[in-house]
Amino acid sequence: MKKAELMDYDKALELFEPVLGFEVHVELNTKTKMFCGCANEFGQGANTNTCPTCLGLPGGLPQVNAKAIESSIRLGLALGCEIAEYSRFARKNYFYPDTAKNFQTSQYDEPIAFNGQLTIELESGRLVTVDIERAHMEDDAGKLTHVGGATGRIQGADYSLVDYNRGGVPLVEIVTQMIEGGEADSPEIGRTYVAAIREIVKALGVSNARMEEGNVRCDANVSLRPRGSGKLGTRTETKNVNSLRSVERAVRYEIQRQAALLAAGGTITQETRHWHEDTGITSAGRPKSDADDYRYFPEPDLVPVAPSRAWVEELRATLPEPPAARRKRLQADWGFANLEFQDVVNSDLLDAVEATVAAGASAQSARKWWTGEVARLANVAGVSADSLVEPAQLAALIELVTAGTLTDRLARQVLEGVIAGEGTPLEVVEIRGLAVVSDDGPLIEAIDLALASQPDVLAKIRDGKVQAAGAVIGAVMKAMRGQADAARVRELVLERAGAAE
Repeated sequence: MKKAELMDYDKALELFEPVLGFEVHVELNTKTKMFCGCANEFGQGANTNTCPTCLGLPGGLPQVNAKAIESSIRLGLALGCEIAEYSRFARKNYFYPDTAKNFQTSQYDEPIAFNGQLTIELESGRLVTVDIERAHMEDDAGKLTHVGGATGRIQGADYSLVDYNRGGVPLVEIVTQMIEGGEADSPEIGRTYVAAIREIVKALGVSNARMEEGNVRCDANVSLRPRGSGKLGTRTETKNVNSLRSVERAVRYEIQRQAALLAAGGTITQETRHWHEDTGITSAGRPKSDADDYRYFPEPDLVPVAPSRAWVEELRATLPEPPAARRKRLQADWGFANLEFQDVVNSDLLDAVEATVAAGASAQSARKWWTGEVARLANVAGVSADSLVEPAQLAALIELVTAGTLTDRLARQVLEGVIAGEGTPLEVVEIRGLAVVSDDGPLIEAIDLALASQPDVLAKIRDGKVQAAGAVIGAVMKAMRGQADAARVRELVLERAGAAE
């Protein structure tokens, strides 16, 4: 795929003002789908969680999931929205193979929540207030897999397969007002805003919020207008971006692409665009439809949703601590420097570190292991770090290190065993025989052997060149297969060297 001409980012901002908008789709973690009793489970066999209702077959009548309504209201409240006294569902008509009904059951002119506001903080400390137009309920589409071809896209594929398991899963779509004045921070605003939404839904417990599983997806709208003109440009909508880093990259790319096209006298097509994670570019999708094109009309098989004001206030009382306040509290409690704390936040490991600390580990140890070895193993496996190991298990591992039962090197081997399903950290230590040798007897035996085999090193140590002991320590650690405390070995090496004849 040919890469579009791009303008230097700083040059693009000299000529144009970016205007942004985001539509974030949050998949709710209800036990069943939005309008039927099929299981809402990720990763099941293709087309196993389906029924006549979610497949749109004749005679299949929808029934609203009450838990989805509750979750939607709580999310709306957390976003500072007003909750409608009366809202209704509508049919959004369009044909696409992953939509078995040939329409999506959504909300149009009467959403459940509207007029919200969310303030986000950028890494520079700049505060940006994002106005939220609406948060409405709908059901998700199925999933297409395009087989053959080089890109995994429909273009060039030999054929396509459709899995309707996701069809009918409850969604809340959060739509912002136009975001102006972002300037050079525009890509970071996109990433930080989506991160804030994700943090909120995790805190509420209404979504698993795993972007790699599609629980949170972002459609990023970008347009440019000539600087100072005040006239809005034509927007593009980059669809279904499913990582925070990709949201930032997609916004930056579209600014550079559109700027180069406009500066060359071209025009922007109002269209959806696909984001390509591997190459870091967007490509044209389909012309973007306006609301009239969808021929919305009220869903005749569903009654309106009219939550009582008393129930809304009861749900308001269940809201957790706001994420921004929680971050400030945790940083103060843990005593992390700004860079240390930002490292945890950027790695999306705040929950994991908090849970590990709650399980008994020190904050610094929890941060070290999650952002270090666990993150490394997760990167190799291509999964999220918090899916590899339970916080309680990591806390137990850290305790073994703190107690001197394990060195960091041995602990890394134990962690691999835990991840492989061999048991708890203590069980892996016993199964693999990885505990630190605490008896000085075997250590002294190995040290004396190493000193005898390196008389030149022994002479240097006796002459006061203590740093020469490193060679002996290394030999002993190798002989003990790493199952020795290096500090204790050093003490004994110096002791034995002084005592040797």
